[in-house]
Amino acid sequence: MTAESNKRAIRRALVSVYDKTGLEDLARGLHEAGVELVSTGSTAARIAAAGVPVTKVEELTGFPECLDGRVKTLHPRVHAGILADLRLDSHREQLAELGVEPFDLVVVNLYPFRETVASGASPDECVEQIDIGGPSMVRAAAKNHPSVAVVTSPDRYGDVLAAVQGGGFDLTTRKRLAAEAFQHTAAYDVAVASWFASSYAPVDESRFPDFLGATWERENTLRYGENPHQPAALYVDGTGAGLAKAEQLHGKEMSYNNYTDTDAARRAAYDHAEPCVAIIKHANPCGIAIGADVAEAHRKAHACDPLSAFGGVIAVNRPVSKEMAEQVAEIFTEVIVAPDYEDGALEALARKKNIRVLKAPAAPANPVELKPIDGGALLQVTDRLQAEGDDPAHWTLATGEALSAEELAELAFAWKACRAVKSNAILLAKDGASVGVGMGQVNRVDSAKLAVERAGAERAQGAYAASDAFFPFPDGLEILTAAGVKAVVQPGGSVRDELVVEAAKKAGVTMYFTGTRHFFH
Repeated sequence: MTAESNKRAIRRALVSVYDKTGLEDLARGLHEAGVELVSTGSTAARIAAAGVPVTKVEELTGFPECLDGRVKTLHPRVHAGILADLRLDSHREQLAELGVEPFDLVVVNLYPFRETVASGASPDECVEQIDIGGPSMVRAAAKNHPSVAVVTSPDRYGDVLAAVQGGGFDLTTRKRLAAEAFQHTAAYDVAVASWFASSYAPVDESRFPDFLGATWERENTLRYGENPHQPAALYVDGTGAGLAKAEQLHGKEMSYNNYTDTDAARRAAYDHAEPCVAIIKHANPCGIAIGADVAEAHRKAHACDPLSAFGGVIAVNRPVSKEMAEQVAEIFTEVIVAPDYEDGALEALARKKNIRVLKAPAAPANPVELKPIDGGALLQVTDRLQAEGDDPAHWTLATGEALSAEELAELAFAWKACRAVKSNAILLAKDGASVGVGMGQVNRVDSAKLAVERAGAERAQGAYAASDAFFPFPDGLEILTAAGVKAVVQPGGSVRDELVVEAAKKAGVTMYFTGTRHFFH
């Protein structure tokens, strides 16, 4: 069977939409093509106001819309017209006996439930925006795609008008439209069920609902995944925000690894309130720094580990200046992402043909993190340095002289920057910049050695050190004190804290306890 032979001509359409974008043009185009229009409530009123003949659904059913519009289309004359399988003689005969005309096209989109919830509306207002008739018509038409075309997005109206002129949609396209329709209702139902489970009718007092649902749509297929033998794709959550929907202003196509490193870099940069630049490679920092402006922050971040920064990913929490862009253009960089770019910055970056330049206006905002595991998933609140122990005002001086306000700010920077380092993590900082990073080691001693080695003797002397978790023994701390660090911040909480504190005291080093840990895996 050819595509032409399985087309279904469009003679009669049911139109009922909340989002009335493009409605008048659609109605005019259908009418001019000889299509009979049946519609409901405000949709019918809008069509009539455009001068297009339309049959109101109550004229079709002989039953008025009632209960403040809750019941409009839930009627056999509507649903029989949608659900009749016109391939079957018995269905055609029943329609004739009942005096029901079939629909060839159903155009429906749903009440704005998610938008109503997001607006802060009352529970009663949210419940009222749970569409009943709309999903029923959409699902009925999608099920009966051999006989009916269903459209749920104004983006498809151009296709509808082209199909009307071309003899209708072929079966392949009707299947695709049905798939889109079921996606539309599935996402809608997930939103409703999630709201009930999390806000309106939670099963218990846990902050985690008993039902967790989400939907993603494929944005594009990537060249490959983490490695060339792994196919991969990018999916978006429908919010229209975040890194997944960042605007690419220049450069090569983003890869899977580009996305993972850029995500880590943005999170690291936005851990800081001051102008900040984070340079990331394989999800770990090559350098993180704050400065009076982004150009200064970039110079300091790059100086931490220039060797590793080659081919890295840069994130900035402020618009990129022309000065910073000119600095970056001198260094091989895979990706740069920022909320915006000042005059001249993009032009400077574009001198490098392949650098990927992304614009992502808002800060990372996912409130939770989902980690798939075999047979399920783990959900946790995102670590945004929101714990009480992330505020130096709540730190405990374990030993040594209390730091001045300026010195405490240096140690606080080290603590925040350390959050972005994979555990076990040790970070040394000076002048608002990382100078040595020990990451991802399976013991804290090796992380301390790595941080000191990367800093070098001169930069380690007088540096401020942070550890993402407690020192289980004094040995890791002793590596830092031997290198000449000025102060150390760590969570504390080890059964051997007294030994660690004694080692710091013996070395004449100030040490603070935060009472907060920042493991990162």
